[in-house]
Amino acid sequence: MIRRRLLGGLAALPLLLAAAGGAGAEERVVNIYNWSDYIDPKVLDDFTRETGIKVVYDTYDNNEILETKLLAGKSGYDVVVPSGPFLQRLIKAGVFLPLDKGKIPNLRNAWPEITGRLQAYDPGNAFAVDYMWGTTGIGVNVAAVRERLGPNAPLNSWSLVLNPGFIAKLKDCGVMLLDSPEDLIPSILPFYGYKSDSKRWDDITAVTDALYKVRGSVRKFHSSEYINGLANGDVCLAVGYSGDVMQAKKRAEESKNGVEVAYFIPKEGALMWFDAFAIPKDAAHPAEAHAFIDYMMRPEVAAANTNFVSYANGNLASQKFVKPEILNNPGIYPDAAVMQRLSVNTAWNDSTQRFVTRAWTRVRTGR
Repeated sequence: MIRRRLLGGLAALPLLLAAAGGAGAEERVVNIYNWSDYIDPKVLDDFTRETGIKVVYDTYDNNEILETKLLAGKSGYDVVVPSGPFLQRLIKAGVFLPLDKGKIPNLRNAWPEITGRLQAYDPGNAFAVDYMWGTTGIGVNVAAVRERLGPNAPLNSWSLVLNPGFIAKLKDCGVMLLDSPEDLIPSILPFYGYKSDSKRWDDITAVTDALYKVRGSVRKFHSSEYINGLANGDVCLAVGYSGDVMQAKKRAEESKNGVEVAYFIPKEGALMWFDAFAIPKDAAHPAEAHAFIDYMMRPEVAAANTNFVSYANGNLASQKFVKPEILNNPGIYPDAAVMQRLSVNTAWNDSTQRFVTRAWTRVRTGR
């Protein structure tokens, strides 16, 4: 599950922000481990300036790296940001400290719709607070796709990807799919009438067999290259993450290259994903970790981060501070009807994970 983080903005990693004010007898610090380019740097500066807590900020670009560090213990981090199924597995492994919600008064700003869905991974919201969330869907170069498929091309349907006749006509203008079975398979399951969270091997096979049939039209399976590909017109169809496609759209508009990028949540249903703050059980600075999460749950702060990365956040009160072009974009903040078509997927057990790995290898390699 390599995720979405090529948005540009943090120039050097790890990023170390010096505490404001004079040095005290004991320096307060919080060690953060988050996705690359996934926060407004000014937010970190402001946090340090207000609280005097120095921020040591390191980044990663996939959940497996984070999971390995946390399971090994003594990661050195005070706040981490795992995604849904990984959060679920890590909670079961006992690596997180239960939240002291009395130290996070800004939890009152949380979005009930999102905290409710996050409970699929964190029952009772005992260990985690949603930071950002989004969907997995379809990004297109509108003109290129309609040129090949006609004005009535089903841009908002998984059939655009899974119909061999459609996708074969798009091969020449470039097709990329996520290299992430954890995201792609649950996303497509609803197209066949199955639940996104199905653990039945026959259901999973229906998806991987369909992907195998169209793999010859796929230029590459990759979880980030499609951003620039869509933006510069090298790719006309990509299955990817909402914020990534929105970033591609923004880049195309800024370059004035004439490429119109659009993002669609498929009408058959799609997968929601969540990235959530959590505190490792062995965190050296739990008080500072709680202070950081509380600060991030301020409406203005949550909005600043959304405005920077173009992802929806889990803070309902922040929406009045979110840029209208982001808040009113249905690909980022879907309306109530579309929200009902979105679902979540929980972690596969070990045997199913092995089965999926074999099936996915067949899709990617043709063997």
